[in-house]
Amino acid sequence: MTASALPLIAIDGPSGVGKSTTARRVASRLGWQYLDTGAMYRAAALAIHRAGLALEAREELERVLAGLALTQKGTRIFLAGEDVSEAIRSQEVTRRVTPVSADARVREVLVDQQRRIGATGHWVVDGRDIGTVVFPQACCKVFLTASPEARARRRFLELQAKGQVAVFEEVLADQRRRDEADSTRAVAPLRPAEDAVELDSSDLTLDQVVDWIVARHQAHP
Repeated sequence: MTASALPLIAIDGPSGVGKSTTARRVASRLGWQYLDTGAMYRAAALAIHRAGLALEAREELERVLAGLALTQKGTRIFLAGEDVSEAIRSQEVTRRVTPVSADARVREVLVDQQRRIGATGHWVVDGRDIGTVVFPQACCKVFLTASPEARARRRFLELQAKGQVAVFEEVLADQRRRDEADSTRAVAPLRPAEDAVELDSSDLTLDQVVDWIVARHQAHP
């Protein structure tokens, strides 16, 4: 690790690849903290939804963003002191989070909060633009990927395990739609950082992915 590098592991990649679960496991193994940026964007989407706003209502949106108070305690996310860890996983928030996370002003506000939190170091952070935009000085950058089919299959089984009705073809179509939106958005599109190492997890178990990232990090001088 160079003198200018921040002791922080950035894990980027497309939706459904298991970044959050992987990042939590890596943080636990290293005794570091985990920062859930996806939950932060979901919490912002929840706040905007509760305010009854469309993203086009710029003045009102600015007001909501100015008062956005997000904190994370362990794996729980709080909005103005309220634990919204379950509320942000609702289908309504899931439908809204992609356009919200693509909004330049929303990203500006949340990236600023993420940088303040991560500046202390010893964090594992996952998202779409962690290594490229939020923490380009991270000491270890991993671009975690898997085929759309593999990611859709995992999501399909996850939904079934929760007792929800799911059609694989619909899950796959939604996966591809989100990939297209993430990779073509105007602000911070999904792409690997130039110095990131790509790991295809299509045929790997979660333990194998975690082992690989931890070994990669520990190999740094």
